[in-house]
Amino acid sequence: MSSAAAADSEQWKKEGKPSGTYEAGCHCGYIKFSVTLSPPLPEYTVLNCNCSACSHLGYLLVYPKATEVVWHNNGRERCAAYRFNTKDKEQMFCPKCGASLGIDFLKFMKEHTYGISVRTFYGVDLDSLNYRKLDGMNKVPPAQDLSGHIWDEEKQELK
Repeated sequence: MSSAAAADSEQWKKEGKPSGTYEAGCHCGYIKFSVTLSPPLPEYTVLNCNCSACSHLGYLLVYPKATEVVWHNNGRERCAAYRFNTKDKEQMFCPKCGASLGIDFLKFMKEHTYGISVRTFYGVDLDSLNYRKLDGMNKVPPAQDLSGHIWDEEKQELK
C-alpha cells in the first residue's frame, strides 16, 4: 500500500467528507464482508499493480484499515491463505470456489490494513473506477517475476 493512499484516506475523513460502504465476497458466497472506503468509489483511486501476485490473482486493490472491514458469518476465519516470498503477507481466497479476495497485511504494516480487491465488490462497474498503475514487477522487492518459481518440485512444498 502506498503511504499516499493512507494519507489521502485520513485527510478525507478529517475533512468530514463522505465515505462509502460496499458489500463484497467470493463467487460462491461462502465468504462475505463489507468494506468502508474514504473517499467512496469512484473517487477512491484503485491500485492496478503488475507484480506476479497481483497479475496472477487478478487484484485491483483498495486499502481499508482492518476496522473498516466487517466480516460476516466468521468470513475472515473461513478464508484460506497463501504466503510466498517473505511470508509476511497473507493472500486470502475462498477454499470453496477459489476466488481471490485480497491481502492481509497484519504482520507487514504498523496499523492492521487489508488490500481488498474491488473485483470482490458486488454491483461495482470496474470500468467506472479510477486506477493508478504500479510497476510492481520492477519496483516491489524482490522486483522480479516470481510466477512459477514458488513451488519446490523436489521437496513438494512451497519455498
